[in-house]
Amino acid sequence: MGPNFFTNYYQVFGVILFGIGFTALFLHRNLFKKVIGLNIMDSAVYLILASSGYIDGRAAPIVVDGITDASAYINPIPSGLVLTGIVVSVSVTAISLSLIQRLYREYHTLDLDEILMQSSKEL
Repeated sequence: MGPNFFTNYYQVFGVILFGIGFTALFLHRNLFKKVIGLNIMDSAVYLILASSGYIDGRAAPIVVDGITDASAYINPIPSGLVLTGIVVSVSVTAISLSLIQRLYREYHTLDLDEILMQSSKEL
């Protein structure tokens, strides 16, 4: 382990979470597990973005006590990106789960191979 491991543990944990989500997304055939893997990947990206915008010893970018020097505050852009990403992620998850529900009603399974096989028989 390098000397920056303990100072960048949020990024290391984010990369590990991303790997777990990526593995779940590509190895599982169950559509619900794929959505869970996608959500884990989203959370990892948000963790990496939020941790990259934080600087130890700095405050939130709200002017207090007349301090207007930019070096006293953290960067607000990653926080805004994380909030926007969370809203988009919730929307994508809701649409994905509703589509999965419709597929289950139609094919009575959540296995992607079974759905593809049954849909090819219908053609």
